[in-house]
Amino acid sequence: MAIIGIDLGTTNSLAAVWRNGKSELIPNAAGEYLTPSAVSVDEDGSILVGRAARDRLISHPERTAARFKRYMGTKETFQLGERSFTPEELSALVLRSLREDAENYLGEPVTEAVVSVPAYFAEAQRSATKRAGALAGLQVERLVNEPSAAAVAAHIAEGDQDKVCLVFDLGGGTLDVSLVERFENVVSVTAVSGDNRLGGTDFDFAVAEAFCKDTGINMKALSQQKEELLIRQAESCKMALTTQEPVIMAVDDGEISASLTLTNEWLIRSCSALFQRLAAPVRRVLLDAGTSVQEVDELVMVGGSSHMPAVRRYIGRLMGKRPAHDSRPDTAVALGAGICAGMKARAADLKELVLTDVCPFTLGIAAYNGREPDRPLMSTLIERNCVLPSSKEGAYYTVHDDQESIDVQIYQGENLYCADNTLLGSLNVKVPKARQGRQSVRVRFTYDINGILEVEVVNKNAEVSRLVLQSREMSSAEVERRLEELSALKLHPREQEGPRALIARAERLYVATVGNLREQVYRVLGWYQGILNSQDRLLVAKASRRMERFLDQMEDWVGDDGLPGFTFNLSDSDEEDDDQ
Repeated sequence: MAIIGIDLGTTNSLAAVWRNGKSELIPNAAGEYLTPSAVSVDEDGSILVGRAARDRLISHPERTAARFKRYMGTKETFQLGERSFTPEELSALVLRSLREDAENYLGEPVTEAVVSVPAYFAEAQRSATKRAGALAGLQVERLVNEPSAAAVAAHIAEGDQDKVCLVFDLGGGTLDVSLVERFENVVSVTAVSGDNRLGGTDFDFAVAEAFCKDTGINMKALSQQKEELLIRQAESCKMALTTQEPVIMAVDDGEISASLTLTNEWLIRSCSALFQRLAAPVRRVLLDAGTSVQEVDELVMVGGSSHMPAVRRYIGRLMGKRPAHDSRPDTAVALGAGICAGMKARAADLKELVLTDVCPFTLGIAAYNGREPDRPLMSTLIERNCVLPSSKEGAYYTVHDDQESIDVQIYQGENLYCADNTLLGSLNVKVPKARQGRQSVRVRFTYDINGILEVEVVNKNAEVSRLVLQSREMSSAEVERRLEELSALKLHPREQEGPRALIARAERLYVATVGNLREQVYRVLGWYQGILNSQDRLLVAKASRRMERFLDQMEDWVGDDGLPGFTFNLSDSDEEDDDQ
């Protein structure tokens, strides 16, 4: 049974496997490597995952969810049609789709995965990711930080060159920055920082808001469908600025008609607050590592949003060096996760490779605050960026006469006061009655590479209390119940995913167009659905190719001003189709 690596992203997800001496990306049912992290419930109750679901954000927003990675570890829920989903359940459906794609591609069962997570994910978010894996039928013992995975991929690709690298990972929903030292067969993470609420999605919203402001549109008054359409248009224009400049952003839905010329300079000006937030984690990680900009040999930029020229120029100027040209922003994390999966499987050609990581957050316990007794202070045991595994110990004393126990409360966070940090758990330990400060306990924290924290408390009588804080494992009964619920939701059949994705694209275009163009989309959609109803595989294959070309051409036309309506002749002969 193969172990795969998965990059579970906010916008797109990928899977990879280590075999034949390299990390190999796994294609999905459509033959693509990027699977959009979107889920939709079709009218017949079946589940759509990937491109088809993403297109339904426009045509069926009330039945579709995306960007749910941002809510992992929270109590947020998403209502899709008649059913409510948690973020981890939606992530499980994406993971399940990737697992099935991998099994189909590899020709063997896949029951285990190494999943990448943002380095700045807290314990609750990591726990939710592991639970999502369990609900997808995957054993997820190992989580790897996304920039660490990217650094491993770069290390393998560049042939073990000794370097100090700054890995800047800007994805769809999160930003991670890591300082990494690569030498011989060791990839050592020195420091990490980041922002879990900053990614390409924020730029999409900022572009949409700036467009509305500059054209006099009241964005708050738009329907959910029109807002999604506007954000999709903003995303497309943002991506187009990667290869061309200027770009025309235009909206015309019969009620609202507006257009605006966008440039990278306009993008930087409109998203100035976001660009300022990009710099803070870079400065913090260099400060924590005690490293100057001049000591960094290479700037590695990964994550799909790192394609943006404005971002590359901004971070390049901040670091005083050009980003490495050989980095693969979209796939680097997945390829690194595939390598980590090979290490987990003890592949012979990776047995000498070592990856060391650091603790992303400070861990400590609540200590008595003499000045403000109601506001306990954070007493640090393991500081952020300590190399893992790490084990630290401290002594804590009673604060009252005749105190009978000491309550050890475990916190995670960087703030001075415990109330501003995250409570992970607690242990109550008995101590003999005595005067203040005469009795004590010794507290030891041991934190391992998989994010498992063991807390050991010993009193003077050598009585030991232990608490293991890890990703909250579901009971076997809970796993069985929730698996049964999710299994009852049937993923759309693989052989129907291509046609269903084409229908979703057409439905999205219908929403985005008016007049003659909308009429053409409606007519062609009806023609295509009629072919699908015939269930003639050869006719469906030919019609699907023609439908895809029609949609590609229509998408090139939508938004252009002053062009005549494009006419698609259903009776045109097609030499390519006839040959097949």
